[in-house]
Amino acid sequence: MSKPAAPLKGRAARLARLMPTTGPSTAARTPFVLLVVLLLGGGLITLLLLNSALNEGSFRLSELKRDTTELTDEQQALQRDVDSRSQPDALEKRARELGMVPGGSPAFLNPDGTVRGKPAEATAPPPSPSPSPTSSPSAPAAGPSDSRASAGTSASPSPSGSESATAPDLAAAPSAENSPPPTSPGR
Repeated sequence: MSKPAAPLKGRAARLARLMPTTGPSTAARTPFVLLVVLLLGGGLITLLLLNSALNEGSFRLSELKRDTTELTDEQQALQRDVDSRSQPDALEKRARELGMVPGGSPAFLNPDGTVRGKPAEATAPPPSPSPSPTSSPSAPAAGPSDSRASAGTSASPSPSGSESATAPDLAAAPSAENSPPPTSPGR
């Protein structure tokens, strides 16, 4: 075994007698080392969990951004569709398809109850003979009805049963695309 160190003198000797030399010094270090190891291990595990949570949040954020982009594109497409259907010529076309006709001159009620203007029933103007454009996708569907309507108006009435077949076409003629746009003097 090893030799004990040289004997201490004076004050150092008195202090050495108060402190034990062999066993308790290593035993006192063990809890401190365990505490440091536990703190470092706990810190590493906490950092790992925090990093995992941040990565999960990052993936969720990128997914939400992608969804937002898709929904924004869809909203813009719908807005373009609404804008195209809100244009005056598109509204007029749709109104004619539904059988509506321009109102003509309006009549107004004065505050005293008198009527200004002459109220009259709206009538459909005859369809114009100009050809319809073929570039629009709905033109082929409207083409045959236009030709039937123009054939019904240009053909002479015959006493046979074919006149009754052209009568609905004459009623459908106001809904043709080539009728003149409505005019309203109040606007």
